Amino acid sequence: MTLPKVNIRTATMEDLPVLLNFEQEIIKAERPFDVTIKEGPISYYDIGEMIQDPKAHVVVAEVDEKIVASGYAIPKRARHYLDHELYAYLGFMYTDEDFRGKGINAQIVDELKQWSQQEGYKEIRLTVYNENLPAIKAYEKVGFKKHIIEMRLE
Repeated sequence: MTLPKVNIRTATMEDLPVLLNFEQEIIKAERPFDVTIKEGPISYYDIGEMIQDPKAHVVVAEVDEKIVASGYAIPKRARHYLDHELYAYLGFMYTDEDFRGKGINAQIVDELKQWSQQEGYKEIRLTVYNENLPAIKAYEKVGFKKHIIEMRLE
């Protein structure tokens, strides 16, 4: 299998239409895992605001100048009893179906990890649905470990 040449770069406002579409694809993929997601059109993020936020790092992966994947790292405040005040939270992880399984998400995670470390974050976290086994496997492959399971009761 020939891996495509991938360019990981910081997202710009010109990328917003593609990224808004990625967000809807993420929502569509996650709805089967979460019965609490509202019906109808929703939005998870203010992607435009994140792109312009100097404390956030939104990236895209391009193959042949086409955006095929995305991700972000943002600072989050840790709970007061933890040994770190802030941590980098990774999200908005999406890879176009035609480009999955080619290591592109790992390259995005690596870029976000490097940025997080340069910004001084010693802790990096993300969330993933318990039943989303392909995503869990992909994150474990790049070094993440399961840490806590959030449970709910209706």
